[in-house]
Amino acid sequence: MRLLVVEDEAAIRTQLAEFLGGQGFAVDVAADGREGLFLATEYDYDLAIIDIGLPEIDGIELITKARAAGKSYPVLILTARGNWQDKVTGLEAGADDYLVKPFHNEEMRARVNALIRRASGHAKPQLEFGPVVIDTAGKQVLLSGNEVDLTSYEYNTLEYLAHHAGEAITKTVLTEHLYQQDFERDSNVIEVFVGRLRKKLDPKGELELITTIRGRGYRFNPEPNTPAVNAPDADSDTGAAHNNTAS
Repeated sequence: MRLLVVEDEAAIRTQLAEFLGGQGFAVDVAADGREGLFLATEYDYDLAIIDIGLPEIDGIELITKARAAGKSYPVLILTARGNWQDKVTGLEAGADDYLVKPFHNEEMRARVNALIRRASGHAKPQLEFGPVVIDTAGKQVLLSGNEVDLTSYEYNTLEYLAHHAGEAITKTVLTEHLYQQDFERDSNVIEVFVGRLRKKLDPKGELELITTIRGRGYRFNPEPNTPAVNAPDADSDTGAAHNNTAS
């Protein structure tokens, strides 16, 4: 997931970039409202964190203009303690939630995850797709109750596809939303990650969890196939015994 952080206080900006980057997010930062507005309207993010008291252009104007430009991604505003007017004004301008400074990193992480999850229509941290469960809070994936060992890149790819289940997602979109700008965009790494995910989550090819759409990318199936369960043979001992009992 790619996030935008617009914060003029260098210490907080660095704190957020390092912490969220360590959580597997790709993070773009801006130190003032003018730069933040350019990024907010030029690119599609999965979430933006915007301080209200910004130089050049304040956070309220930034949010208002981003919404006017058609940007619908979730926005989390940062406000000063006790300034309830900023919270109300920010929410009315189009923000989705707020966090009061100073804040704990874990609360920031929880709010970011919740906003991204709700934007994709999920009420719980656990995204369930047949036998596959993606725990977005713990960054853990289960297959039929057993944990699947994924690299951070594999997990990020899977979570993004799951949050956009049913949509055709191109490799370009995946690289833009998941990885830092210096990522090797011209390589076939996305194909490699998707191939590994298929082997780890669907080794027999029964679920058809991630399908390739020729010329368009990949689509995550929100309703994966249920592997067939072999029914008892009618001529088996169990079947015969049942028939004898019934007669």
